[in-house]
Amino acid sequence: MTATLPAPAQLPVAPPSARRRGTAVALIAASVPMFMATLDNLVMTTALPVLRTELSATLEQLQWMVNAYTLSFATLMIAAATLGDRWGRRRVFVAGIVVFALASIASALATSAELLIAARAVQGAGAAAIMPLSLTLLAGAVPAARRAMAIGIWGGVSGLGVALGPVIGGAVVDGISWEAIFWINVPVAVVAIPLVFWALPESHGRRQRLDLAGLVLAGAGILSLVWAIIRGNDDGWGSLTVVGGMALGALLIVAFLFRESRTDHPLIPLRLFRVRSFAVANGSALVFSFGVFGLVFLLAQYLQIGMGYTPLEAGIRTLPWTAAPMVFAPIAGMLAPRVGVRPLLAAGLALQAAGLAWMGLVVTSDTLVYTDLVPGLALAGIGMGLTFAPSATAVLFDMAPDDHGTASSVNSTIREIGGALGVAALVAVFTASDGTLTPEGYVAGLQPAALVAAVVVALGALMVLAWMPRETGRQRA
Repeated sequence: MTATLPAPAQLPVAPPSARRRGTAVALIAASVPMFMATLDNLVMTTALPVLRTELSATLEQLQWMVNAYTLSFATLMIAAATLGDRWGRRRVFVAGIVVFALASIASALATSAELLIAARAVQGAGAAAIMPLSLTLLAGAVPAARRAMAIGIWGGVSGLGVALGPVIGGAVVDGISWEAIFWINVPVAVVAIPLVFWALPESHGRRQRLDLAGLVLAGAGILSLVWAIIRGNDDGWGSLTVVGGMALGALLIVAFLFRESRTDHPLIPLRLFRVRSFAVANGSALVFSFGVFGLVFLLAQYLQIGMGYTPLEAGIRTLPWTAAPMVFAPIAGMLAPRVGVRPLLAAGLALQAAGLAWMGLVVTSDTLVYTDLVPGLALAGIGMGLTFAPSATAVLFDMAPDDHGTASSVNSTIREIGGALGVAALVAVFTASDGTLTPEGYVAGLQPAALVAAVVVALGALMVLAWMPRETGRQRA
């Protein structure tokens, strides 16, 4: 769930006062809050079994603890960037940090699953202001000659947040308590806010009205779909509530698309999707997040419930999957100008699909040992690494410079939505296959869920091969 990087053509020029403050300080000021926001995407995964016990949470409530953050994050990201352009990027960035910190306190103090879910939704709103504005502010604070290096480090820190989420979550739960997962955000925010004011100059962008109607339609539509999928097994897939929820979600999304095609200040300009490389990149991002992050939700719990590891041990054992992109994403980034996006992106998705299928096929009994999972974890991790950089390149290829920021935000939003849908759908498969949160019952549901994830990601690879233009991402003479 990393962000797509804007291209240098759209980035502001650092003023002399910012240059004097130093690239390193600006990088720390922009990256620390962003690391905090990306970390919280997956930091809870290894804590979910503990939360299930201590808050008497159901499987549905565990899903909402993750999805409340993800959906709020996804829905409000573009809106936050728009407000930053109008009101001042640093001002909205700092407001996001404050909201995130206060919601973290509320999460730590939650005494029930319902209160934690509500706090997580507010926390996602804060993250939505942090993520898209951190890079823009960083770019405006460093000299042009050092900008590429700063952006590269920023991207590495973002990937590190995703990779270390399960590990840090597990370590904190093992060493202190689940509440400490959220308390650690508070001192980070206290240090980050004055640093932001010191190191990152204020800037504004294109002033555009916020499409509130579009925001409500999109958010309500996605929420309705996810809610219906989560309720499917309990209420019955043919029940009025589930069918009605899906129908309502579909109607709201259609209404959103109609609204965006008519308004002069769209939240998501639909004309962007006329660029084939952009459309295919976003389609692949959706299925990528669906399969990968949906299965991470289940696998992190399986390592504890099914295999008996502690939260920290489980988090460490996800590293062949979550940390591999830090090695392979830069390699893919260097290769893209030479070979183009199409082969790298298709190969990345194919390797992910193979890794997910491997995990599904080896999870067959309670005699499984961790080393049986490692090849699948490694394949999926290498595939992730080959996907991130080419996908970012494809999103911005053939895109007008003025649209780079919007295109980047749309791609990040679609990734988050894919993750939320993946958690909901794969848990639905898990439950429908008689999976239960017990050592004996986890395998029954995990295997079909992993295989469904593999099929979805494999379809993404085929989509890239069929529709991604061959010249996408290649360096032009």
